[in-house]
Amino acid sequence: AIADFCFTSTLPFFIASKAMGGQWPFGWFMCKFIFTIVDINLFGSVFLIALIALDRCICVLHPVWAQNHRTVSLAKKVIIGPWICAFLLTLPVIIRLTTIPNKLGPGKTVCTFDFSPWTEDPVEKKKVAITMLTIRGIIRFIIGFSTPMSIVAICYGLIATKIHRQGLIKSSRPLRVLSFVVAAFFLCWCPFQVVALISTIKVRELLSGMIPGIATAVNVTSSLAFFNSCLNPILYVFMGQDFRERLIHSLPASLERALSEDS
Repeated sequence: AIADFCFTSTLPFFIASKAMGGQWPFGWFMCKFIFTIVDINLFGSVFLIALIALDRCICVLHPVWAQNHRTVSLAKKVIIGPWICAFLLTLPVIIRLTTIPNKLGPGKTVCTFDFSPWTEDPVEKKKVAITMLTIRGIIRFIIGFSTPMSIVAICYGLIATKIHRQGLIKSSRPLRVLSFVVAAFFLCWCPFQVVALISTIKVRELLSGMIPGIATAVNVTSSLAFFNSCLNPILYVFMGQDFRERLIHSLPASLERALSEDS
């Protein structure tokens, strides 16, 4: 919830920048700060969703272990991991993103990546930019979307199988809510990630201005992705009130079944 709130607080800056034709009037510090928040949220949110999926999967598949080992202390330690990974993956933004004056014309400053410290030759600078942006795009798609989503899909698939086979939760309502959470995240983020991947593949043409329609696609799909942060708190509250209560009520039966199997 805190991550989603921080992320949505950056939206006024993007709206103002878009209204000014892509200019960035907020200075060097805010350029780095705003985009750092965005990238940390991008990675951190999807990592947390995958972590939540793993947690719920463990609760359903191994209730005895979960009852004995899922402590607040362990949760505090585990929850730090996704944010450390998100911060490390955001380092390119922190290091290389900056303001460049007169990029769009006299007196018009933009917030973008700058690789000029590595080379002053325009041709070499473009090659470096293409290489770095391609690497960043591939990492963002594989680590920041496809891998976590695969984990989520596998975990919720295992949960669904367990629920239907052993009746851990009598009502199908929690399963529908879980499916809705996964579907909402996928539908919000998949279009943006696909467009971002296309931008990565076509980065050379994009830097040359040969794909004008890609900017419109980025604006539309990023708006849909941003909407997920507004939707997340509602989904988690809805899911938490129903799923946890029913899961807790089902644990005694699961424990009794597990103990009887051991004996």
